[in-house]
Amino acid sequence: MSSTDPSDRPTPSTAARRNKRVAGVVAVTAIAMIGMAFAFVPLYQKFCQVTGFDGTVSKATAAPTKVLDRTLTIRFDANTRNLPWDFTAEQTSQDVKIGATSMAFFKVTNHGKKAITGRAIYNVVPEQAGAYFHKLQCFCFSDQTIQPGETVEFPVVYFVDPGFATDIDTKGEPEVTLSYTYYPATDAPPQQASADTTPPASASALGG
Repeated sequence: MSSTDPSDRPTPSTAARRNKRVAGVVAVTAIAMIGMAFAFVPLYQKFCQVTGFDGTVSKATAAPTKVLDRTLTIRFDANTRNLPWDFTAEQTSQDVKIGATSMAFFKVTNHGKKAITGRAIYNVVPEQAGAYFHKLQCFCFSDQTIQPGETVEFPVVYFVDPGFATDIDTKGEPEVTLSYTYYPATDAPPQQASADTTPPASASALGG
């Protein structure tokens, strides 16, 4: 029968220090995981914009030089979340040539009593088309501030890359739906988000 030397047992102060170290490690790990989660959001959005993953449309700097003799139907969808806005597409659909640059118009009316800054989130259906649907100009590239009672018309200049017609996942698709949802811009400056003091500048009709 063995006996334990009392000197080998941790003292209350030693145990307390050990518990504090463990708690500190857990707290630091939790904070690091939260920070990584927040950092992942913009990285994920950037990845989607570059690759077209999850139906995310990318921003283009130039239109294609080749236009195919194939027509694709582009449908438009507009929605809002937690905003006193009317947000509509001024055309239900457009028939466009693959590779050709086209323009669609959207209209926003702020029915609220103060200026509100909104952010448009967008994607396309089917998701595989996201890699080939590109915008040259769009109100969704920046936050938009609409004054109370103001109506603003926004153009979207876009094209479908000719690669759409040869990709095995998209070449048989007869149509693509471009969808927008406007949300409050939560990280807008306080004077833009509340507009209780000096009114912010109006949204540009060219989408910023």
